[in-house]
Amino acid sequence: MEGLGGLGHLFVTMFVSGFGGVIVLPAITDVTMAALCPGQDQCSLAIYLSGFQQAMAGVGSVVMTPLIGNLSDRYGRKALLTLPLTVSVIPQVILAYSRDTQFFYAYYVVKTLAAMAGEGSFHCLALAYVADKVPDGKRTSAFGILAGVGSASFVGGTLAARFLSTALTFQVASVLSMVALVYMRIFLKDSVPGGALRQPLLKEVEEPCDEDDSSPRATGTFKKLPSLGDLICLLRCSPTFSQAAMVSFFNSLADGGLMAVLLYYLKARFQFNKNQFADLLMITGIGATLAQLFFMPILVPVIGEEKLLSTGLLISCINVFVYSIAWTAWVPYALAGCSVFAVFVRPSVSFLLVSVTPSTELFLFYYFEILL
Repeated sequence: MEGLGGLGHLFVTMFVSGFGGVIVLPAITDVTMAALCPGQDQCSLAIYLSGFQQAMAGVGSVVMTPLIGNLSDRYGRKALLTLPLTVSVIPQVILAYSRDTQFFYAYYVVKTLAAMAGEGSFHCLALAYVADKVPDGKRTSAFGILAGVGSASFVGGTLAARFLSTALTFQVASVLSMVALVYMRIFLKDSVPGGALRQPLLKEVEEPCDEDDSSPRATGTFKKLPSLGDLICLLRCSPTFSQAAMVSFFNSLADGGLMAVLLYYLKARFQFNKNQFADLLMITGIGATLAQLFFMPILVPVIGEEKLLSTGLLISCINVFVYSIAWTAWVPYALAGCSVFAVFVRPSVSFLLVSVTPSTELFLFYYFEILL
């Protein structure tokens, strides 16, 4: 293992691809509303389509996530990182060309298929790459830095979106997505030379599961893609795994539901537009970057991952509740500033999981999270 020094090219790839993906977020709500409900501040169809897209992405991920994990064990992380980076380019190019209604529907279909085909597996592959490169004692900091790099790209993307026109926004996003793909293919070294990893996610040999075994390494292995029965066996063998999976599932469910409708809600209630969306996202991103790059490496040795996780979950609950009763336009800005500690949840859960299971079983963890 090389430690943090071997992750530079991964961080660059994550920053550039994240920048290209985030820069379109403030604009996509206005583009969707203009294409589906021109001249209106409320559009139920946009919310329904957004929810359907998330549901289909989840269904596709149920199949693709463990498959991508298995293939990355056999052929290396770098080879499989090419898939999410490639499929993320096509939807951006469509809206860079035109944002008329027919092109929006083409974007919607392609974006949904891309999400089903594994677009969202980049984060999971990046976590596994970090776990391959970094020894156990430094993984928490590494996960925090990785999340911080993602937050930094989030800040940069929203800041750029604040000053770019909608048309130029999608053109820049397309170029950056292509640059990230090319840079990764040229400079990123595979986590294991030869592309064959030490411990595949889905082993060729099946081992029995002892329900009474509470050892932190008692995790099931499978001959093929995991079934529901396989997952139940894994959950029985590893209490920590099951607890981490449940916490992450419910947190992701809440965050996903909030983000699917939040921007449409703010547009309908307070008539926010692209610039206000960019401001909110930028405030959130700055806080997340500072928290994960500077605060988390300091706080983890002092108070531990469990307390950080509890703090993040509590702040997330408070934010969702206050959004539901927001009474004036400054409330979303205040909540964006107060959400700095909510970003501790994902890195903390990732560390707790990797500390008790093989690093490549991160894929099975996300598979369980989606299947629930």
